[in-house]
Amino acid sequence: MASTSQAPSSGARTAHPDHLGHVIFIAAAAAMGGFLFGYDSSVINGAVEAIRHRYDVGSAVLAQVIAIALIGCAIGAATAGRIADRIGRIRCMQIAAVLFTVSAIGSALPFALWDLAMWRVIGGFAIGMASVIGPAYIAEVSPPAYRGRLGSFQQAAIVIGIAVSQLVNWGLLNAAGGDQRGELMGLEAWQVMLGVMVIPAVLYGLLSFAIPESPRFLISVGKHEKAKRILEEVEGKDIDLDARIGEIEHAMHREEKASFKELLGGSFFFKPIVWIGIGLSVFQQFVGINVAFYYSSTLWQSVGVDPTDSFFYSFTTSIINIIGTVIAMIFVDRVGRKPLALIGSVGMVIGLALEAWAFSFDLVDGKLPATQGWVALIAAHVFVLFFALSWGVVVWVFLGEMFPNRLRAAALGVAACAQWIANWAITASFPSLAEWNLSGTYVIYTIFAALSIPFVLKFVKETKGKALEEMG
Repeated sequence: MASTSQAPSSGARTAHPDHLGHVIFIAAAAAMGGFLFGYDSSVINGAVEAIRHRYDVGSAVLAQVIAIALIGCAIGAATAGRIADRIGRIRCMQIAAVLFTVSAIGSALPFALWDLAMWRVIGGFAIGMASVIGPAYIAEVSPPAYRGRLGSFQQAAIVIGIAVSQLVNWGLLNAAGGDQRGELMGLEAWQVMLGVMVIPAVLYGLLSFAIPESPRFLISVGKHEKAKRILEEVEGKDIDLDARIGEIEHAMHREEKASFKELLGGSFFFKPIVWIGIGLSVFQQFVGINVAFYYSSTLWQSVGVDPTDSFFYSFTTSIINIIGTVIAMIFVDRVGRKPLALIGSVGMVIGLALEAWAFSFDLVDGKLPATQGWVALIAAHVFVLFFALSWGVVVWVFLGEMFPNRLRAAALGVAACAQWIANWAITASFPSLAEWNLSGTYVIYTIFAALSIPFVLKFVKETKGKALEEMG
C-alpha cells in the first residue's frame, strides 16, 4: 500500500483521550477481518473427519483439501496491497467480506470434493486480503504511542475467531448427537459448521461502511479536505491540520511506490530487511501452530480421545490462545516486541519437546498411557500460550512496522505471502508426517522453535516506540 506513515509530530505521537475511544472502534472494526481470518482458518477443524468419510479419501488427498485454502491466502496476501492502493482500504475490506460470504455458502453446500476445494480457495483469498489490509490500515490510523496495542487487535481478533469457531463447532456437534455427519437443519453437521461463517462475514461488510478511509490513501488520491476531517476524528482538533497534511505529503513525495523488483538486493536476492520479514513469517508457521487449530480434533481422536471431548479440548486451547494474546497486548508496548518473541520461543521449545516425548509412547487400548496423555494435553496448552503471548502478536506488529516507508507495502505483501506458503507446507504435510511418526513430527517443530531464538537475537531489531518513518 502507499505510505503508511507521516513525519513525527506531537499531535501524531499522543492520542487525545476524547478521540482514543473512536480510534479503538475503528481499529476493532478493521480487525473484524482478523476475526474472519481466524474463524475461517479454524472452522475446518470440525469437518476434517466428516469430509474424509463422506468422500472416502486418504490422508494425502484430505490434507490437500484442508490446505488448499492457504494457496488462496498467499495470492490474496500478495495482491491485497496493490488492490488497496488503487481502490482504497475500505473497498478492499468490502471485497473480502463478499468473498467470505460466498465461500461460506459454497462450502456449506458442496456437490463434490473439487468444488468444496474451490470454495475453500475463494475463502482463502479473502483471508489473505484481510491479513494484509487489517494491520496496514490500523497502523495508518493509530498514534505511535498506541500503535503496538492497536496493531495487536488483529491477532486478538484472529484468536477470538478461532475460539468462537471451536465453540460453535462443539455446540453443533452436540446438537447433532456427537456425529459430525449427523443431520442438522436439513444438512450434515459439518456443513452447518462451515455455513455459519455467513453471519460474521456480513457483519464485517456492514462495519466497513462505519469506518473512515485511511487519510494516507485519501491524500495519495488528492482528497485533502476529506483527509483533514478524518485526521481530526482520530487525532483531535488541537493539531494543525494543514501542517499534518503537509507532513504526510512531504513523506509521500520523498517516497515512490516500490515495485517487486525494488525489494531485490541488486540481484536475485531480496534486501536483508525483506528476508528478515520472510524469516519471521516462516518461523511463526514452522513451529506447527496451525496444526493445533486445523487438526487438533483429529489429533486428539488419534490418541484415543472421544470425539466430543476432542472438540472441547480444541475449544480450551483456543481460550488459552486468547489469554496469551491479551498478555501480549498488555506488554507489547511495555516490554517490547523482541523480548516477547524470545520469551515465547523458549516456552514453545519446552511445550513442543514435552509433546514429542508424550507422543513417543505406544498406545494402550487405542489411547496414550494416562501420564503421557495428561502431559500431551498440558504441553499442547503451554505451547499455544507461549505462542500467543509472543509470536502470534509480535510478528504481525513487526510486519506492520519494520519496513522502510517506500518498501512497506510490497515487502509486507511478500512476507505475508511467505507466511501463507509456510502455513500451507505445515498443513499439507501434517497428516502424512503424523502417520509416519507423530513424535518425530513434533521434534521437527521443536527444532524450528529453537532455531527462532538465534534468528531473533541476531537479525531482528526492536521497533517499539519508533515512528514508522524511522524504520529502515
